[in-house]
Amino acid sequence: MTLANERDVSRVLVLYTELAPYVLTCLKALVQRGAEVHVVRWPVNREAPFALDTTGLRLYERSAMDDAALQQFAVELRPDLVLCSGWIDKGYLKVCRQLRERGSVTVLCSDTAWQGKPRQWVAAIGGRFVLGRIFQRAWVTGERQALYARKLGFREDRVHKGFYAADTEHFLPLGKSLLTARKERWPHHFLCVARYIGVKNHQLLCDAFAELIEVDEAGDWELSFTGTGELFEEVSRSRTGSHPRIHHMGFVQPEAMADVIARSGVFVLPSAYEPWGVVVQEHACAGLPLALSTEVRAAERFLQVGKNGFQFPANDKEALKEVLRKFIRMTDSQLADQGAQSMALGAKWSAKDWADVAFSMIPRHAEA
Repeated sequence: MTLANERDVSRVLVLYTELAPYVLTCLKALVQRGAEVHVVRWPVNREAPFALDTTGLRLYERSAMDDAALQQFAVELRPDLVLCSGWIDKGYLKVCRQLRERGSVTVLCSDTAWQGKPRQWVAAIGGRFVLGRIFQRAWVTGERQALYARKLGFREDRVHKGFYAADTEHFLPLGKSLLTARKERWPHHFLCVARYIGVKNHQLLCDAFAELIEVDEAGDWELSFTGTGELFEEVSRSRTGSHPRIHHMGFVQPEAMADVIARSGVFVLPSAYEPWGVVVQEHACAGLPLALSTEVRAAERFLQVGKNGFQFPANDKEALKEVLRKFIRMTDSQLADQGAQSMALGAKWSAKDWADVAFSMIPRHAEA
């Protein structure tokens, strides 16, 4: 496959794992800036079967190329900038090393937070010798991820934050509309959006809310989940998960989420481990107060405790119950005030901002 290189157009190669709608929104912002964007991606995850709109992007299936074919394609493409999703795909790493030698700017993109575990210390030591020969820069999601990047050997001025951004142009208008419509009555409905896997703590949330109902401390509130995954049947059929005021909606495509959010009053994410959580920004933009565990890293940017929501220690059911009680006891006016604060925080980082960072890494744009 031979592709003519038009040097008046910035060419970006994206080596990605599982694409999601918010990733495509950011990449399309690059296209709107005049870049030519080529995306190699892994297959769609069965637990998040998004119907993806890739209009404007040049898409390639990783499964259709072995390492040698991928390297040949990338060398012929001669991109100005390469964004690589993590270091799990060894073929991607080979491509980045080869392209760096040929003058491309190669960027390691990661949402992995530093936790100080033995495995991460080993990776940090090895990364200084290996990753430094493959990547010039790191683009991460937040503070703990930036700390990890520095431990991997990246200089502080070569580490960029804000790698994930929600589709604010979609969620902010929804938030404005809902805040106006809810002046008289705020929905008494908790919403959790997450895959049904162990670390997301669906069962913990079901147990906590059902126990509040049992002691008559839940008022008229209800709880809904959207998503699917290996634990869907187990959680939805459990004693607390099958409570009539707890609803399991399955996977909902993005275009149908507006109706779900319109019926919801507070977004809850009780994860035991959440490297970032773009859903936090999405629902903040949509005007929902937030209830987040201390392991949800997106809280650093989109949650101000007491102003637009609350935090609770991960895996602590009693602390989660107390946070739910705080929302249940609020007036509709107080909930609306918190929703407005959420929207303001969510609006502070957009796909356009994301594209600005990407372009700043291309030398001729950085110099302009």
